[in-house]
Amino acid sequence: MDRYEIRDISLAPDGHRKIEWVRNNMPLLRGLEKEFSESRPFEGVKIALSVHLEAKTAYLCRVLAAGGARMSVTGSNVLSTKDEIAAALAEDGMRVFAVHGAQEDQYFDHIRKTLSDGPNIIIDDGGDLVSMIHREMPELIENVWGGCEETTTGVIRLKAMEKDGVLKFPMVAVNDAKCKHLFDNRYGTGQSVWDSIMHNTNLIVASKTVVVAGYGWCGKGVAMRAASLGAKVIVTEVDPVKAIEARMDGYDVMTMADAAPKGDIFVTVTGCEHVITGDHMMAMKEHAILSNAGHFNVEIDMEWLEANASEAKEARENITAYLLPDGKWINVLAEGRLVNIAASNGHPAEIMDMSFAVQALSALYVRNNKDRLENKVIYVTDEIDHLVACRRLEAWGITIDHLTDEQESYLNSWNV
Repeated sequence: MDRYEIRDISLAPDGHRKIEWVRNNMPLLRGLEKEFSESRPFEGVKIALSVHLEAKTAYLCRVLAAGGARMSVTGSNVLSTKDEIAAALAEDGMRVFAVHGAQEDQYFDHIRKTLSDGPNIIIDDGGDLVSMIHREMPELIENVWGGCEETTTGVIRLKAMEKDGVLKFPMVAVNDAKCKHLFDNRYGTGQSVWDSIMHNTNLIVASKTVVVAGYGWCGKGVAMRAASLGAKVIVTEVDPVKAIEARMDGYDVMTMADAAPKGDIFVTVTGCEHVITGDHMMAMKEHAILSNAGHFNVEIDMEWLEANASEAKEARENITAYLLPDGKWINVLAEGRLVNIAASNGHPAEIMDMSFAVQALSALYVRNNKDRLENKVIYVTDEIDHLVACRRLEAWGITIDHLTDEQESYLNSWNV
C-alpha cells in the first residue's frame, strides 16, 4: 500500500518550519497534544482526514498522531494544498496523498487512497470523504465508527444524506459548534477573505461598493470587515430573516440583478450554485472583481464565463481577466475557488486553534461513544464547547464571573 503521493519530499524542511510557527500560536492544540501524548486515546485508531492541507491542519494531524492515531491525510481543495506541508507530514510518517493543483481525477484518486486504509474515524471538510466511501467504497463502512464535518457545505450534504436515509454512520456537525461558527465563520472568514482580496489585487477597499452574497455567519464576517475598511456594502439574500438582519446591521439589501451593476467587488458566501450568473456578469461594471468564499467553485458560473468570454488572460497572480461578449473585462480571483485559502493563507492560527480543538475533542467523543451513537448528524456537546471556550479565555489570561448558588437557583426556578 502506498504511503504517500506528494510533490517532493525535499520540501519537508520548509513545511516543518511553517508548522512550528502555527504551533507556537495555537495554545489550545498544544495543551491537547500534551494530554493526548500522555493518555494515548487514539492508540490503534485509523483516522482519515480531508481538510485544507496547510500548516494549521498539519498541526491538528500531529496532535491526533500524538494520541496514537494512524493518520491518512489529503487536502479538500487542490489550490489550498501546500506541497511543503504535505511533504512534512509524509516525513513524519503519515500516509499523505495531496498535490497542489492536482487535476480532478487525481484529486478523487487521492480521496480513494486516503480511505483505503479502512478508517475508524473520518474528519471531513466539505463531505468528499463521506460521499466517496458511500458511493464507491461501501465495503469499508463497517470499519467507520463516525466522523466530524468542518464546514457549512459539508453539514448541508450530510443532512441531505440523513434525510434520504443513506447516511451509514454518525457525523458530528463541528461547523455548528458555538466555538466554531461564531468565531471561525465570522471572524476567521471575515479577516482571511479581505487579507486575500487586498493582497492579490493591491487595491484599496475604502470608497468601493462591495456586494456580499449570503448573510450567514461567514457573510456577516465578510460584510463587517468590508464596512470597517470603508466600503459601502450591499447584501443579497434568499432568506427574508437574514435579509432583515443585514438591513438592521446597516447594509443595503437587494437582488443580485439589482446589485450587479453597482458592485466593484463581489464575494459569494452561500454554499449554493450559480449565485452569480452570466446575466449578472454582463450587467457588471468594467473591471469588476469577482471572488468566492464558499467551499465549492460553483457559486460563480465559471462554465458560462469560460464558454462565453472571447479572451482570458492572467491579470495578476491569482487573478484571471475575462473579455465578455460586450467588450467589457471582468476579473475573477482564484478561478472562482475558495479565495481566502486557494489564493492566500486561510484563517488566522488563533481562530483555527479553537475550531481544531473542537475537531480533536469531537473525534475523541466519537471514539468514546462509538457504540451508542445513531447514524445521523449529531451536534457538538455543550461540554466540548464550554471546555474550548474556557481554555481560550485561560490562554488570554482572562477570568470571568460565575453564578452563585443563589443565582443558579433563581434561574432554575419558575416560582420567583
